[in-house]
Amino acid sequence: MGLTSQSTGIGVLDSELRIERSRVDDKIIALAGNPNVGKSTVFNSLTGLNQHTGNWPGKTVTNAQGKCIHKDKNFIMVDLPGTYSLMANSVEEEVARDFICFGNPDATIIVTDATCLERNLNLVLQTLEITSNVVVCVNLLDEAKKKKISIDLKELSYQLGVPVIGTSARSGRGLGALMDAVYEVTNQEAASTPLQITYDDTIEEAIRILEPAIWDLLKDRLSSRWVALKLLDEDEILLQALQKYLDFELTSDENILQKIKEAKDRLEIAGIDHNVLRDKVVSAIISTAEKICSESITIENEKYNHIDRKIDRIVTSRIFGIPIMIGLLGIVFWLTITGANYPSEMIAKFLFWIEGWLTEFFIWLGTPSWVHGVFIMGIYRTLAWVVSVMLPPMAIFFPLFTLLEDLGYLPRVAFNLDNYFKKSCAHGKQALTMCMGFGCNAAGIIGCRIIDSPRERLIAMITNNFVPCNGRFPTLIAIITMFFAGVVASPFQSLVSTLLLTGVIVYGVFMTLVISKILSKTILKGLPSSFTLELPPYRKPQIGRVIIRSVFDRTLFVLARAVLIAVPAGLIIWITANIHIGGSSILSYCAGFLNPFAKLIGLDGYILMAFILGFPANEIVIPIIIMSYMATGNIMELDGLDQLRELLVSHGWTWVTAVCTMLFSLMHWPCGTTCWTIKKESQSWKWTAVSFLIPTVTGIITCFFVANTVRLIGLI
Repeated sequence: MGLTSQSTGIGVLDSELRIERSRVDDKIIALAGNPNVGKSTVFNSLTGLNQHTGNWPGKTVTNAQGKCIHKDKNFIMVDLPGTYSLMANSVEEEVARDFICFGNPDATIIVTDATCLERNLNLVLQTLEITSNVVVCVNLLDEAKKKKISIDLKELSYQLGVPVIGTSARSGRGLGALMDAVYEVTNQEAASTPLQITYDDTIEEAIRILEPAIWDLLKDRLSSRWVALKLLDEDEILLQALQKYLDFELTSDENILQKIKEAKDRLEIAGIDHNVLRDKVVSAIISTAEKICSESITIENEKYNHIDRKIDRIVTSRIFGIPIMIGLLGIVFWLTITGANYPSEMIAKFLFWIEGWLTEFFIWLGTPSWVHGVFIMGIYRTLAWVVSVMLPPMAIFFPLFTLLEDLGYLPRVAFNLDNYFKKSCAHGKQALTMCMGFGCNAAGIIGCRIIDSPRERLIAMITNNFVPCNGRFPTLIAIITMFFAGVVASPFQSLVSTLLLTGVIVYGVFMTLVISKILSKTILKGLPSSFTLELPPYRKPQIGRVIIRSVFDRTLFVLARAVLIAVPAGLIIWITANIHIGGSSILSYCAGFLNPFAKLIGLDGYILMAFILGFPANEIVIPIIIMSYMATGNIMELDGLDQLRELLVSHGWTWVTAVCTMLFSLMHWPCGTTCWTIKKESQSWKWTAVSFLIPTVTGIITCFFVANTVRLIGLI
């Protein structure tokens, strides 16, 4: 989104973390903070559209960079991944710590939540151990005021020894003062004396033994006290980072090794091993945060989060949590189904009106019919179908999804499903990536970045296809309406369609859990990792921001990828349907070859061929089936579902064919856009192939079982 890295002067150098300044006097500012503290709002408010989004090289973690001009000076803001700690227990923590340590930022802004400051100070105190160029942003002061929480910012600044600025980023209040403080810190106009945490006497003695030797090597390039503590903590990841970014291998220095041994001996005498040391360090940080908050925060209403907790007792309860979640899912689907019909029809009419003009243009040029067929009836018509079918549902679903996210409900979904995913040896955050997959599986794959464990991230990627994206909704909805909901009176058809579609999706979620369990016991063995799931306060969504984020960050991003995949697909579809050998098209030969196998799983050769040709975009499966049955050679659509049902029944469709087609649509290979995204995210063709095969094999086995069970008991 926004401008490119070249146009903003932002790029990643030295393979990883250093940001290129467009001018010598530009200042690099790191923006850190816990999840759900409004860090992205601060970043977006400061940088506007001057942003560039990408991945940290070699890591599946998103970074955003943007330019801010304040007092005629350029500041390049680097939005670090949201993290609770800098102890490098996850990819996000490693990326954030490495940038603060080795990315040479001129200052680090740490965004905190005024409503839960004590928890946020954990990250602040850890950052102060690394650098003194810190500005603390206490965000969400408006929320704190509503909950009658008062924060003495001057006292907090005095306690921490660094500037502390209060903001309400949503309304823009305090952002000017924040940049004033950043300006002073980066220009060394304000001297900082950051708080130094005091640990157990034995730990302090061990640090004093080791620190001088480290300082002799590192000088002022990194806090020698902090590095000493990490060496005593046996932080192998930090040692690798030091060697990578500073070209130092501390453990190869004899003096350092001797001091480490001496310091550890002192710790062992006091009964402090590696685990005890980390516990004491964490305890010291927590107790320091508690002390600071007790002297700078006043809570007039101790039950300030009482309403949130009352709501949570309902929406996260064992009795009502899952039904409420399914009910909300049904409402979102109903709004998407009902709302997408009219704009989809309008876009289709507009695009096919353009097709008529393009056809006249080709006739005027006198081009051969095959040229018109390839470019208009093949490529353009496929693109028109993809855009007209994908765009309206995404434009409705993604804002609704983002609305629930902004409201604070999605973490409750993860909480409700966490136990089920844990029993499947998967990660609770997979629930969030699964929800994103409803809009688009490619977006769901990108969302898997929030899962720290590589094993669990792969499980989430492989199983994301078991929830249908908006590209499969038209097929599912059309079949449900024609063969099942059509028997109900007209006013209730949309309600029945929604209920049946929700049932299909619940089955897809069930299969997600089953396959996750199988994967965790076979090719991706392991135990589920623990994680901190924060339930943020409920907030009033900002409709404008919701629409902008969902349209630009998700809808248009996914649609662009789908269009790139659909271009070659249109060409292949037209060729297979229009090149004839011995009186029959290539499509007919392929369908005839596949027909015996397709019959075994309750389909026919043309249906299976439509799924194969629909690999670039699931939206075109039904139009290809129509084209194949009518032998038109071009993608087309009938005037209504009644005509379509007659066409399908005349070609041998029964209710079993309808069920198996729905099941195969739910469980078959990911579309081309999703496969491309899996390859980019996993950096592996092997796992892309696995992600392709597992849902496909599952779909084949399921359809085979259903079709042949019905045949055995004589229901058809």
